[in-house]
Amino acid sequence: MLAEILVYFISLSVIALLIFWRFWFLRDPERKIPEGRNIVSPADGEILKIINVKDSELNMQKGHLGRIHSATKEIGRQTKVISIFMSPFDVHYNRAPVGGKVISVKHTKGKFFSAFNFEKSLENEKNEIVIKNRGLGKIKVIQVAGFLARRIVCFAKKNNNVAKGGKIGLINLGSQCVLIMPQRARIKVKEGERVLAGSTILGVY
Repeated sequence: MLAEILVYFISLSVIALLIFWRFWFLRDPERKIPEGRNIVSPADGEILKIINVKDSELNMQKGHLGRIHSATKEIGRQTKVISIFMSPFDVHYNRAPVGGKVISVKHTKGKFFSAFNFEKSLENEKNEIVIKNRGLGKIKVIQVAGFLARRIVCFAKKNNNVAKGGKIGLINLGSQCVLIMPQRARIKVKEGERVLAGSTILGVY
């Protein structure tokens, strides 16, 4: 009798998890994409960090900041970095911050840390997408896997064109998305702010 009850509750739990996965986690609401020379958020979530990256600053640092430097150098000598934390309850589709041509897509295996830890999350599994926009130049979106998220899905393909706000990927469960842009982009958000993929303007150029 006890075994039957246990099997019953396990079955209910599995069904509840599948319902959550299909109808909540994989939800894909429509987004109104703003027009103009702006950069939209690549992910839903909370802005963890906004930092300016310069060669002179990073050359004096080691460890995790050095990892940021290796990721930013192809965008420019001076860049701006925005990291967005995505909880398991956020929409997890990622969208292109600008329209343009996909220059490269690179997947890197890594260790798994909490995506809420900005520095350690740079050692997590990640997928880097570089998009070249005619007016802005190159911009990079990094899909970062979290402790629970161990599967990154990327829709973007090298040499393909993407529209601003178009879906470029998906990260399972809690995760982080990092955006690296040229220094001349003017940031319009602040740390702690909630943003929506494809709708919230992060910066203008």
